[in-house]
Amino acid sequence: MPLLKMENIQRHYETPAGVVKALDGVSFIVEEGDRVILLGPSGSGKTTLLNCLSGLDSPTGGSYKFLGSEVPRHHSEKMTSFRRENIGYVFQFFNLLQDLTVLENILLIQELAGTKNPARAKELLGLVGLHSEVNRFPGEISGGQQQRVAIARSIAKRPKLLLGDELTGNLDTETSKKVMEALVNACRQEDITSVFVTHDEGLIRYATRVIRIDSGKIVSDEMVTNVNED
Repeated sequence: MPLLKMENIQRHYETPAGVVKALDGVSFIVEEGDRVILLGPSGSGKTTLLNCLSGLDSPTGGSYKFLGSEVPRHHSEKMTSFRRENIGYVFQFFNLLQDLTVLENILLIQELAGTKNPARAKELLGLVGLHSEVNRFPGEISGGQQQRVAIARSIAKRPKLLLGDELTGNLDTETSKKVMEALVNACRQEDITSVFVTHDEGLIRYATRVIRIDSGKIVSDEMVTNVNED
């Protein structure tokens, strides 16, 4: 059984100038263990698709199934539970709480999920190469290190699907490499499927699959053969 399946997904917006078709009949399947990159120019619909995958936005039409069951997008309380139980999210801007240490940022997410475990929190920080930074505050570490904390935080509740929106958009090339290597390693170790949006062709090497989107439609969907497994 695939992790998720989208069929004929549409997301239309009414504007004074007419209907904008942000997504216009998108269909694809994501298997467990996939690392998918959504590539496309600005305004192509890739972030809208990511928001529909997360349940933060609701499609205008089409079917979205997760582990074989239709996502309850018309029921707000069930959608909240769906996101809490299944989805992790890494944002472009790290969104760490500045008055909490690196470790405390992870512990807070664990507590909200009802699974506070300091040993596992430290293990996750070690997984992204930050075992020596646990007692530092976000303002005391680099942007790349903060993004790796955000990755550890997002997987602290053991999501089935990890989503990222331009998560290296504010980072230089070398730092982006370290962040993506940490992401790949964490997803592999934790058996997490990931889908992330980018406009950076250089990140393809970290994916198992690349889906290109333009004008709200999928224009190509290909497996990546030179997957980075270092």
